[in-house]
Amino acid sequence: MSFESRQDLLRFPSSRIVDVAKALSGDVRVRILEALGEKPMSISQLAEALGVAQPTISINVQILESVELVSSALGANREKICSATCRSIQLDLPVKLGEGLHRTEELHMPIGMFSHCSVQPTCGIVTKECVHVGSVDDPRSFYMPERFEASLLWFSGAGYVEYYFANPMPPGVTIDELGFSAELCAEASSFQMDWPSDISLYINDILVGTYTSPGDLGDRKGKLTPDKWRSGTEYGQLTEWRVTGEGSRVNGAASSPATVDALGLQYNKPIRVRLEVGEDAVNCRGLNLFGSDFGDHRQDLVLSFIRYAE
Repeated sequence: MSFESRQDLLRFPSSRIVDVAKALSGDVRVRILEALGEKPMSISQLAEALGVAQPTISINVQILESVELVSSALGANREKICSATCRSIQLDLPVKLGEGLHRTEELHMPIGMFSHCSVQPTCGIVTKECVHVGSVDDPRSFYMPERFEASLLWFSGAGYVEYYFANPMPPGVTIDELGFSAELCAEASSFQMDWPSDISLYINDILVGTYTSPGDLGDRKGKLTPDKWRSGTEYGQLTEWRVTGEGSRVNGAASSPATVDALGLQYNKPIRVRLEVGEDAVNCRGLNLFGSDFGDHRQDLVLSFIRYAE
């Protein structure tokens, strides 16, 4: 977008108020908009004008781009040239419950922030630096405060890890669908590609569905797994559970009659999410759970609250 073609007014719906407010809440970002008020500037020009390091400018420009207050293009020397997209903005205030929310609200949970667990050897937790929390094969490691830094955790046989998520929906606002996703696989000594494990998801003690992982996956390097990791397991499979008004699905396949209403979600109570390999599972072969710095997918645990319409 050229300087001459920027809009006089950019209007945002109520569902974007929080995003825009966060983008404008930083002093550096406001100063960037001031600097771009008269003409487009490169990242290096912004850094010099504001007396701020270029990496800091780049990060803050990306935040402004995410809410469409700044646009960028490559200049003659392939340097990023930034322009303000508008002269003023209008925020539509919400007028009814839920109108200020996104159609999909996501909560991200680091894998080490479980509230309860039951594990048995082989078991362990490592950080993104491949440092073991406590001792390998010692269940006490799962109760150490350093577990919050986990990037990979595992246990064999039967067991579970349970997480408490806040409910972001205000009173009176209902959802049409609840989603949960995680990267995971079975647990064997070192690794074993043909080693199925039945991994079940429970939400508020309601069985949502069971995913059978084909094995403990280590035949290649995980895309994000650190090079110095040499303990067999390398990556998992991104698995998604969905609960709708008609029933539940795992990776798109019907898995359970459990519906959103059956979960008993309440705005003032936590949502208990448990990944479990049951003692009575046909394939009782443990669990590897991957954080955002291990495996193939840069994500921790994600709980999604979805509304189909306003």
